[in-house]
Amino acid sequence: MNLTDGKRPVVFFDLETTGTNLFADRIVEIAAIKILPDGTREEKHRLLNPGMHIPEEASAVHHITDDDVKDMPTFRQVAKALMAFLEGCDLIGYNITKFDVPMLEREFRDCDVPFSLDGRRIIDAFTIFRRMEPRDLTAAYKFFCGKKLEGAHGAFADTQATLEVYEAELQRYQALASEDLPNDIEAFPQTMDELHQFCNEMKRDNVDLNGRFKWRNGEACVSFGRYNGSMLKDIAAEHPDFLSWIIRSDFTEDVKQIAKNALNGKFPVRQK
Repeated sequence: MNLTDGKRPVVFFDLETTGTNLFADRIVEIAAIKILPDGTREEKHRLLNPGMHIPEEASAVHHITDDDVKDMPTFRQVAKALMAFLEGCDLIGYNITKFDVPMLEREFRDCDVPFSLDGRRIIDAFTIFRRMEPRDLTAAYKFFCGKKLEGAHGAFADTQATLEVYEAELQRYQALASEDLPNDIEAFPQTMDELHQFCNEMKRDNVDLNGRFKWRNGEACVSFGRYNGSMLKDIAAEHPDFLSWIIRSDFTEDVKQIAKNALNGKFPVRQK
């Protein structure tokens, strides 16, 4: 199988960063594999010093700490060499469209190194996966129950299908030995309490139910909009109008209450 069109190289790449704020966070690791039209491969892999503290939440994901990067070059120091490596290449990655590509673009821009997406083809393996292997109820019903979902999007049909899918999931996964599970899952939940925790694991850093505010280093920060990544205490002191806007706007009551409390100098405390 040809991974290029035989005319120009492609670069598969991935970034690890200090966080998910496209405007404030920095790259701490970059890996890139270039495949030339003749099939030859060139690889680059480097840790980078972001010039800022790597939050513990980020280190828990990629296992890169301040000590690991303290003697590493900054992005600015490698920018021109990296730009040369990417010159004339299309870009391919997994779930890169919304984060990795704009993060890379911003890092180059901050260094005044011209990096243009014009003419580059960007291919996202995650998008291919999502479109070819849908994860909606109809697809789940076919996968787990081996049947076509009749009357999809009718409330009762969907409810009955969900019940059958859930039963099939428990039967399938609770019977698996630990060595047959994904690497990040030591054992599939067996009790309702464990299932509750399992289903909400991705929300453990949410301050409110929908994650408009998130925990960062034990304190609440904003996780959306123009102040995404900013600490709530800083917003209350420097941009109280933003919190007033939240209170007036169409947010859930728990989000509005956090904003109201912050304006009064009361901030969420994370329970251990």
